[in-house]
Amino acid sequence: MTRGNQRDTDRAKAQKKLAAQKKGPKESGASLAKRKEADAEALRLKQKKKEEQAQATGGASTSG
Repeated sequence: MTRGNQRDTDRAKAQKKLAAQKKGPKESGASLAKRKEADAEALRLKQKKKEEQAQATGGASTSG
């Protein structure tokens, strides 16, 4: 028994997926590293601001 045109559509879908994989990553290593560093800096600033706010209010902040 055959599956009708499902075999053809599956084959086309698989070829499309393979072509997308061959294109490679959307970000280069350098831009990925820059983005990670920018994200880390933003988190450090956010944490610093939160600590300053906790000190200004006099409340003890809990981390974790």
